[in-house]
Amino acid sequence: MASEKRSALNKELLFLILQFCNDEGYKRTAHIFERESGCYFDMEFFEDLVLNGKWNKVEKYLSGFTSINDNKYSTKIYFEIRKLNFLEALDKNDRAKALDILMKDLKVFAQDNEELYREMTQLLTLDNFREHELLSMYEDAESSRKILMDELKKLIEVNPIFHGKLKFPVIKSQRLRRLINQGLNWQHIQCKYPQPNPDIETLFEDHVCQWPHDHLFMQSTDNPQLDASLPVFPSSWFCGPSTVTQAVSREDICVSGPITSVATTSVNMRDSNTMSQNSLLGAEYEVASTVLHSGRNHSPESSVSDDLPIISMNNGMLQNFEPVSHTDLPKTVARILNESSSPMSMDFHPVQKTFLLVGTDIGDIGLWDVNLGVKMLSRNFTVWNIGACSTMFKTAMMKDPCISVNCIAWSPNGSFFGIAYSKHIVQLYSYHGVTDVQQKLEIDAHVDGVNDLAFATPSKQQLVITGGDDKLIKVWDVITGVQMHNLEGHEAPVYSLCPHCKDGIHFIFSTSVDGKIKAWLYDNMGARVHIDAPGLACTTIAYSADNKRLFSCGTNKNGESFLVEWNESEGDAKRTYQGLCENSSAVVQFSPIKENFLAAADDHVIKIWDMDKVEQLTIIDAGDLPANPHIRFNKDGTLLAVIASENKIKILATAYGLQLLNASVTGFVNSSSDVSDGPRKHVINPSSSVANSGEADAHVPTNCDEERIKDAKQKIIDNANNKSGVCKIIQISMPSQCKSLQLNGYGEADKISRLIYTNAGNAILALASNGTHLLWKWPQNDLNLSGKATTDVPPQLWQPRSCSRMMTNDLIDSTPEEAVPCFALSKNDSYLLSASGGIISLFNMLTFKRMMSFMSPSPAATSLAFHPQDNNIVAIGMDDSTILIYHVRFTKVKSKLKGHSGRVTGLAFSTAMDLLVSSGEDAQIFTWNLGGWGKCKSKQLQFPDERIPVRGSNTMVQFHQDQVNFLVVHETQLSIYEAKELGCVQQWIPEDSTRISQATLSCDSQMVFACFLGGIVSIFGASDLQLKCQILPISYLPYTPRGNVHPLAVAANPHKPTQVAVGLTDGAVIVFEPQKPGNSWYLAEYEPATASSCLLQDD
Repeated sequence: MASEKRSALNKELLFLILQFCNDEGYKRTAHIFERESGCYFDMEFFEDLVLNGKWNKVEKYLSGFTSINDNKYSTKIYFEIRKLNFLEALDKNDRAKALDILMKDLKVFAQDNEELYREMTQLLTLDNFREHELLSMYEDAESSRKILMDELKKLIEVNPIFHGKLKFPVIKSQRLRRLINQGLNWQHIQCKYPQPNPDIETLFEDHVCQWPHDHLFMQSTDNPQLDASLPVFPSSWFCGPSTVTQAVSREDICVSGPITSVATTSVNMRDSNTMSQNSLLGAEYEVASTVLHSGRNHSPESSVSDDLPIISMNNGMLQNFEPVSHTDLPKTVARILNESSSPMSMDFHPVQKTFLLVGTDIGDIGLWDVNLGVKMLSRNFTVWNIGACSTMFKTAMMKDPCISVNCIAWSPNGSFFGIAYSKHIVQLYSYHGVTDVQQKLEIDAHVDGVNDLAFATPSKQQLVITGGDDKLIKVWDVITGVQMHNLEGHEAPVYSLCPHCKDGIHFIFSTSVDGKIKAWLYDNMGARVHIDAPGLACTTIAYSADNKRLFSCGTNKNGESFLVEWNESEGDAKRTYQGLCENSSAVVQFSPIKENFLAAADDHVIKIWDMDKVEQLTIIDAGDLPANPHIRFNKDGTLLAVIASENKIKILATAYGLQLLNASVTGFVNSSSDVSDGPRKHVINPSSSVANSGEADAHVPTNCDEERIKDAKQKIIDNANNKSGVCKIIQISMPSQCKSLQLNGYGEADKISRLIYTNAGNAILALASNGTHLLWKWPQNDLNLSGKATTDVPPQLWQPRSCSRMMTNDLIDSTPEEAVPCFALSKNDSYLLSASGGIISLFNMLTFKRMMSFMSPSPAATSLAFHPQDNNIVAIGMDDSTILIYHVRFTKVKSKLKGHSGRVTGLAFSTAMDLLVSSGEDAQIFTWNLGGWGKCKSKQLQFPDERIPVRGSNTMVQFHQDQVNFLVVHETQLSIYEAKELGCVQQWIPEDSTRISQATLSCDSQMVFACFLGGIVSIFGASDLQLKCQILPISYLPYTPRGNVHPLAVAANPHKPTQVAVGLTDGAVIVFEPQKPGNSWYLAEYEPATASSCLLQDD
């Protein structure tokens, strides 16, 4: 395999050399190289030679790829070329040349066809060879060459020797040049003494910077050595003045073209000789001493890690296509929140999607549950420890005690939040759920205002980053409050921060009010990137939800606004979006919406763009908005908070967002207020009933009723403590109450043991007890434009044409009932690991071919899980109670974990906690550290006295979306545990002896779907494990009593939170969805009971 990869890379290098020669105009050299390497046959060049009758050059070029005797096609090619050369000589009456061609070039074909050779010899005796009946149609050389070329093309295309050599691969321009530049930069960052403006004199030897003798004793021993894992930034990002780094000049190397520049260490941190670049508009931004904020958005730092496939392949089977529509946009005003002072900054909790933090212009903060329109928590500004604050801060507060919140933000996992104030101070709180908030740190961070704040976790260390009026960026340890880094380089107050991680490299984007953008690593070595924001605008930066696309939006001093997508590889604007006002009075705030849309608050409305189109898509007019309000989306883009006039915050919701808000006491705005397809097609009017604030309050729930606030707060606390005495349960007992779709296999039915959706959401994979895998795939067609799983269109039982049988596991000699089936699907849907009590098989999901088998029993594998960051590493739970950490590529056991006393039946990874959680037949839970695979904690499940588990009962585990809590499924109970200390957060135990067969979390971790041996499918709220809905067997098995049929396996759609599938004991799979698109399973909980919707209440 390694030699094949080297061969492929060598071939690609040949193409890069060819591209370079062609780009530089070395055409003759390129064709010689093509002939000598044999990697690419230039049909256009070959045709030019043939049409011009350059027969010697034709054969010389052709000889680099094939010879006369290689095959019948090659023989025919050479014969036709030499025959026409012979005929042209005869046509010119050059008998001597014709005879020479006949004797030297055509004689080689005589032994295979003497008769033909004899006839060609006789042509020499004719005055006009056209007298021969077979040559009577010969016209002239030009037309004959065209006919010949058409014939040669056909022969070359069918000749197997030319396969793979007729098409030049698509390669970005100047690719070889770019690779050389990157290599030079890599050498430069490895230099012991990296210098600015390095002198690149040769490519024949590695570049090494020599430390100048006159600076020998100026080297700082405090600066750490430059990190060898620096990200590579393109040179075009270095268009602004740099005080620390300089690009390697294109004139300094012998190959021209852009060079990717990296940081170099400079002793003089503020070089007075650096020249300022002119702005795009020819004017410099006037630097203000303070920054006026309306609040900003952050994309919390997140790691983008692609699966590392065991074998490289293109997954053409499972595409991730999803059409976008206006229904994905928040178009309904669902809540209006009233603050006592003007809101300045907001942030939704990353996990609790309806919890909203708000900071105001008088320094107050509040935590809202927008579900109920209730402020759960409120804190007035106060200095926690005035004695620890600087004299400058005390003086500033004495002169003017007024203070405002500039930024309020959650940490990525929601366990902390921070507030940046307009004077010096940053305060951090730890958050433990509902109203449990504790003071964590107070930092006198900057001189004057702290303009922005963001959290990041490089090297698994929780950090908070701040930027201020003092032009500094500072990095602090959240736990200890110790300052880790001090980043200097901006020449104006820092305006915004955007920490990010790409390809394992953690860095920070920052912007300043003078329109400069810089990028930093977590060190004190200066900025690595210096660029000008479009129009030198005061700018914010954010990544799309999938962390693949970078955007910025800003406004300059002339009121011109710029919304831009960046080309990260080139360092320039990929597209500039149209439709922003040209005279904005404040900085325009923006936010990406998932992976599809962009939103910007401008001209009293919210403007929407499709990310792939520069033209404005639509606008949302929420009514009563300031010119440039602050906006904030929750993590999945279903709720939008926007600051309105008169201290109000309006909460707009998508169709699914309304489901999140379905617990309101008074209900939400009727969907009839949504815009219809009327004359104003480019405007989404959230609600016709909210033309002004007075009317809005009459229709939309607000926080004006103090009694309601008190009751709602108590309800929140009661729910959190599991003390609520009322539980309403929706029972679905008729097929008409929900949408369902039955999927059947072929052949003899066998019970479904395991079930999973593909990560792309367009297929369901089942493992039957006989070891057979069934893959149902939804086609993309006019009835199903997205190609995603739906109950509206039946899928196809899919298998590749090249494979005549399904993927099937090897079974042990005993009965299938004794085996514990298990499987795991890689994140890119390319590979399947599966076992049914026998050997473990690795299947290619595209071809269904078994790529390898390993780990013959006994012991047998009983659970499988891919490492989330490396497809080559697999955790394997065994029948003998051990866990093996196995490297598939090297076919080697890396580690063996011991602790369980029975077979291991559940495995789940958490990258956030750096843990592997395991569960087993022994009803024990263990956590293991991913670093050294050491045991961390263990916990025994607790059972009621009267509930004795059946011998051999399996225990399953699955991590919550927050990667901190996880679901534990046992036949006697459902539980939610937190991973750090293995504390049980919630538990549900059935009142009767009903046994749970399997359960899973919905994709948004808001619900738990559980199936029971009695046939009921139950739906629980994930936060409190309260039973919300039951799908009775009669609703999906209505007509025939098909024996003791019940669900054994359950799977949740990875993209649709309300779609669930169950696998039955008769081999069928049933897919369920609520009756109406966008509805929740328990939306009817707040509607009157009807004959088709029976509500049960506990005593």
